[in-house]
Amino acid sequence: MSLFDEFEQFQRFKNAWSSVRIERSAEYGLFTFGDSELPYYLVTSTDDDDRLVKVRKGKVTISRARIITPDSMHPDLRDFFEEREDTGLISFLMSRTAAFSNLKIANESGPDSIVTDTVEEAVAKLNKQLDAEEENQVGILCAPAELGRFAVFRYASEKVLSSAPDNIQEMRERGLLP
Repeated sequence: MSLFDEFEQFQRFKNAWSSVRIERSAEYGLFTFGDSELPYYLVTSTDDDDRLVKVRKGKVTISRARIITPDSMHPDLRDFFEEREDTGLISFLMSRTAAFSNLKIANESGPDSIVTDTVEEAVAKLNKQLDAEEENQVGILCAPAELGRFAVFRYASEKVLSSAPDNIQEMRERGLLP
């Protein structure tokens, strides 16, 4: 891989990262030991027709390896990307941080519901619904339709990264790290 290839990959990653938005995030960090669940709503629209807005409910499960073996040393992503080309974006991020080592990240999502709202109206309605339910553990993500799964990956990766300091501290307190 040449220097220019890596630059192009970085530019592609940066463009995709900035094209998705996390409108609402879960208010808690991930568990240091065991599985964590991140329920979400994904709001997507096509670039050419903002009137075709879809909402999908889903959940990401993040599991940490209990025992680290050569097979579990690298992250395992399930049901995030359909095309092999998209995995290049993920490899770019994961090769630059240790926070993803030993993780299994699985995405489950339901069918799309087509709504007549704009993206902003759909997000506002979801926020209002979650506030009324006093729900603070569900995220709301927005993306162009072709980057929907990338938005889910961004949400999960941001939670992994923001939880890492507390997870490391807990491991120190239990005597697992110096």
